[in-house]
Amino acid sequence: MSLPNWLNNGWLVAHQTSRQEIADLLAISDRDLKDSRTPGLSSDWKMNIAYNAALQAATAALAACGYRAAREAHHYRTIQSLAHTIGISQDIINQFDHFRKKRNMGA
Repeated sequence: MSLPNWLNNGWLVAHQTSRQEIADLLAISDRDLKDSRTPGLSSDWKMNIAYNAALQAATAALAACGYRAAREAHHYRTIQSLAHTIGISQDIINQFDHFRKKRNMGA
């Protein structure tokens, strides 16, 4: 299913982005990747920070394609959109989604 179909299903919202918005999202991603390597943080906290870094990058990719995820299942849709926005494999998407579920469980 393509992103325009997702828009028709209400899973995405049309979004006009800017270079600044994309730069800001990628800067947050870079910052969080750096912060996730901070010594002394628990493994769970490092994973949460790294997850947010990846989510911000995925959000930037979706925005660059002219969309943002609708509120319902926002993280899930953003992650699943990576197949369409940057063409990554379903295996990587599944792993990313596993981290989303783990984060939501708090374990």
